[in-house]
Parts: sequence; C-alpha cells; structure tokens
Amino acid sequence: MRKASDTLWDLAIAEVEKSENPDDDGKRVEVWEKSILFMGNKNGGKTTIILRCLEREEISKPTLALEYTFGRRARRHNTPKDIAHFWELGGGTSLLELIRIPISSNNIRSFAVVLVLDLSKPNELWTTMEKLLQVTRNHVNKILTKLEKTNPEVATEIKQRMWNNLQRDHPDYELVDPFPIPLVIIGSKYDIFHEFDSEMRKIISKTLRFVSHYYGASLVFTSKSEALLLKARVLINHLAFGYDKSKSVSVDHSKPLFIPAGLDSLSQIGPPPASNSDIGKMRANTPLELWKKVFEKTFPPKSFCDLQDTKDPAQDLQYVEYEVDIMRAQKKQELEQYKRNASKSWKEMDFDSD
Repeated sequence: MRKASDTLWDLAIAEVEKSENPDDDGKRVEVWEKSILFMGNKNGGKTTIILRCLEREEISKPTLALEYTFGRRARRHNTPKDIAHFWELGGGTSLLELIRIPISSNNIRSFAVVLVLDLSKPNELWTTMEKLLQVTRNHVNKILTKLEKTNPEVATEIKQRMWNNLQRDHPDYELVDPFPIPLVIIGSKYDIFHEFDSEMRKIISKTLRFVSHYYGASLVFTSKSEALLLKARVLINHLAFGYDKSKSVSVDHSKPLFIPAGLDSLSQIGPPPASNSDIGKMRANTPLELWKKVFEKTFPPKSFCDLQDTKDPAQDLQYVEYEVDIMRAQKKQELEQYKRNASKSWKEMDFDSD
C-alpha cells in the first residue's frame, strides 16, 4: 500500500520488486533491505571495494562528498532479490557532518558501517579512525535516545544485538565497548604495508586487532589482489545480504589479518607494544586510551587540520559541465568587478573626521 510520505525512489523500488518477485497470488513478497556506510581515509580504496562487492567492472573515480549505489542478490534460486544500499563518504574526515544523512531511525535496525583505513599511512590512521567512529557513534546514540521514547522495543533490540558477537562467558565481556551497530574495519593497501619494517607492521596489526576487538568489529586486511578482496567481500556480503559468516581466522602478523567479530581475545592480542617502564609513565583512563598513546608514540599523528580536504570540487575535471562552468566564470567575473567598484567608491567617500 502506498503512503503519502513515499518518495519517488520508494515507489520505484516497490514497482520493481512487485514485477520481479511476485508470489503465487501475484502479491508482493517480502524483501530484505540493508544499508552500509563506507568511510575512511581519502583515496583509501573504498570505491574499489564497493565495486568488487557488487561485481562491477568499472574504473573507480574519486568520491566527491556522499555517494550512493545499490546491489541486489537472491538468497536462493527463485526467491526475491534482497536489496543492499551502499553509501560512501568521501573526503576522509573533512565531511563528518554528512554522516548523519544516511543513518536514520527508519533504517537503524538494518544499518552497518565499514571503516576503510589506509595501512600505508600509519600517521593518519588513529586520527581518521577516531574522528569517523566518534561522530558516527554520537549520531547513532542520539537516534537510540529518541527511539527509547518513541519505540523502546527497537532501541532495546539494537542495544542487545551489540553484544551478539561476544558470548557472556567470553573472558573479555566486561572489558570491551561494542559499537552500537555492526562494524567491519578494513586495512587497505596491504601490498604497500607488507614492505614496512616488521616491527612497524606488528605495532599496526596489534593495535588494529585491539581496536576491532574492543568495538566488537570484524577486521580484514586487503589490497587490489583478488584473493584478499574476496575475504573482504565475505564480511561485507554478510552485512549486506545475510550470507554466512566465515569462521576462518588469520592472526599471524606476517600475513594479512582476517578476524571475524568475536573470534579474538585480549590474551591472544597481548599487551600494548611498549616497554613496561614506558607504559607505566603513560596516563590513560581506558585501555583504548593507553593503546592510542602507545601507537602515537611510534606514529605521531597528523593534526586534524592536515587531514581536511581543501580541494575545490568545482575545479575537478571529472565534474566538468560546459554551460554551468561558463555561467560560473561569468558570475565570478561580475563579482570581481563589483568588488573593484565597491573598493573604489569606498576610497572616494568623504567621511567626517569628528
């Protein structure tokens, strides 16, 4: 049944589902819908990962701001095709305010986040991760606070589901702080990372293992290699289309990591990679804060301002539109002329000096 609030997009999806997936009576069959927000380092490989997940042979282009695409898959032969909405946040950490656009109270139950971190830029890693996850978590928590008043059953369900990946008898149950919605952390550009000094690789790997486990997230390292991209696809397809989770685990720091949520532990990860005397000198209120200090001692972070994307998209050749650009140039010329005239008239004005 159509609602007055349905958008043109809602109606289009409904029509396609009705024509492609009728049941014996010709009625619409229930279709699952999931949404995923991809975010992370600028030029970190998010678009490439999305295209591979959707099996599209396209050349990836830089993401301008917030882009959308979708995929459809059938769970079984002759069954309705489920829909996965893929959102991608461009610009690294420069467009944090856009995070609230795709995540709403209407889709929060079926929403997940994929954080893509560029392993070849360890000095940007913690700041990028911290800013993006912090803003996302704050927004999700605001939605949950509202739901507690308007739909407490849904709010309770989401909060309980946060702990699904960790059994109550897990030794770390009281020591972690799960992200409020499903989270996958992808370390990209493993091919470059693999050339790093072994001690540097160990510090980065152990830190990401801790962060992922602390947030109840899955962790996978990938590159443009099809074999590694396939591992990332397994985790994303589970979020997007409900495919079975992989139970294989790879925790060897000399190889690409692959650790589904809930299959790691603090005892296996070990302490932060620093001497006891160094750790003793560090002031930290939480385990996460301690790992941050240890990590940033080896990889001093770039400031948040350095990570801002200041490039003017209007000058980007991939967005060229002749008529629009001609009009824009004309308006710019008129503005400059106005500024010159205004400056001249102000100089010629005779102001009282009393």
